[in-house]
Amino acid sequence: MEREVRVRFAPSPTGPLHIGGVRTALYNYLLARKLGGKMLLRIEDTDQNRFVPGAEQYIMDALHWCGIEIDEGIEQGGPHAPYRQSERKPMYRQYADQLIKDGFAYYAFDTPEDLDAMRARLTAAKVPNPQYNSITRAQMRNSLTLPAEETEQLLAAGTPYVIRLKVPRKEEVRFQDLIRGWVVVHSSAIDDKVLMKSDGMPTYHLANIVDDHLMEITHVIRGEEWLPSAPLHVLLYRYLGWESTMPQFAHLPLLLKPDGTGKLSKRDGDKLGFPVFPLEFHGTDAEGQPTVSSGYREAGYLPEAFINFLAFLGWNPGTPQELFTMDELIENFSIERVSKSPARFDQNKVRWYNEQYLRAKPDAELAQYLIDDLQQQGREVSADKATQIAALVKERATFPADLAKEAQLFFERPTSYDEQVISKKWNAPVAAALAEFATQLPAAAAASPDEIKALLTQVVEGQGLKIGQVLQSLRVAVTGAAAGPDLMHIMHILGPQETAERIQAAVAAL
Repeated sequence: MEREVRVRFAPSPTGPLHIGGVRTALYNYLLARKLGGKMLLRIEDTDQNRFVPGAEQYIMDALHWCGIEIDEGIEQGGPHAPYRQSERKPMYRQYADQLIKDGFAYYAFDTPEDLDAMRARLTAAKVPNPQYNSITRAQMRNSLTLPAEETEQLLAAGTPYVIRLKVPRKEEVRFQDLIRGWVVVHSSAIDDKVLMKSDGMPTYHLANIVDDHLMEITHVIRGEEWLPSAPLHVLLYRYLGWESTMPQFAHLPLLLKPDGTGKLSKRDGDKLGFPVFPLEFHGTDAEGQPTVSSGYREAGYLPEAFINFLAFLGWNPGTPQELFTMDELIENFSIERVSKSPARFDQNKVRWYNEQYLRAKPDAELAQYLIDDLQQQGREVSADKATQIAALVKERATFPADLAKEAQLFFERPTSYDEQVISKKWNAPVAAALAEFATQLPAAAAASPDEIKALLTQVVEGQGLKIGQVLQSLRVAVTGAAAGPDLMHIMHILGPQETAERIQAAVAAL
């Protein structure tokens, strides 16, 4: 392609951005960056009845958190501003008028009652999919069936009308989808869609095509749910004389629920116990009551883990590699490797990704998570100690908040001891050996984990025992639990005096 690659993400501000929408934005972004092109954000708000306050800002915040950079949009501006469809309203009418003038569209004056009666007739005649099309329009009240004079009179009188596309009756509409190959649809399956509503606002179909053309969009990458609309859009490009610059289409596979029983919907997250939105969203229900929808950011997911997971929901690199930075995703991405088959959502997999990215972070960065969370609990810890703790407990963490949970043993002495270990391992010789170890430990002021282990071995063997006979009891004495991070490192971080006092308390209690 000789033209500069230009893609767009064009959500409607009707609520929080579903992760399926984030994936669409991501694939557009990866293709644009891979091919040296531009990424546009266009807000499609022609349906004012469904507008949700705060949704527009939410979309921009979500993309920013995900690391999806926008080149042109309502924040950035650009040569094709405005990038909000409601602000572009005056420019659409001329294209609807052009379609009427060229015989590709018409005025329809049907009332809601007329439309209901038409559907009732078709339903009674057992027509499986009642619609306003090349056959039924002949019985309706429009500029194709009314005399030209009457049409003019109705327009002059301000009679409400819509403008509909005049779809041909017998014609095959063909286009090549970058994911699905050639798509062929007979025009008899396409209804005469409304292009301009009675309030003068364009519908999605007209505004979308006009904007994509004027913004010089080269690739339209969108969800599979838009595939049935694609033939209609191809007709619009043809009728407006833009077929030679029509963008290439790519329709992404559906995202399925974890059990594969259907499309992952906005309602499934709370019902199934995981987020389906990138960020938490505060809205209202039908009764106007406040609602909160959970988000991946607030649940403790890292944006790079979330994006890596999303990238693999429908695409694969053709190699065993699973962990990709954004730059690596850009380098390896290709539309040809996007599957036609639906992708099943796997919450365990996104948790796995989060673990990998969290554990790969520098210990000093993990320490800051720990410091911040401990401060909220009223606990102070030095950066050095926090770094040591984070390095020790990170392999047991899935989310940043888990670090502080795992670190509690460093700030709270045990109040109970694992009963199973005590019943099986604790006895008088073990208690005596631990008491002696506690007596000698404070002298080892700056002991390393290896030195602590050497001292423990020396004391235990001096008592006629083997180290394996006392280790679990020692762990329980120090932490209260039967398992956990490396015990020598725990004692090193606690320091000899605190460790000794914990052992002495356990010996006295048990």
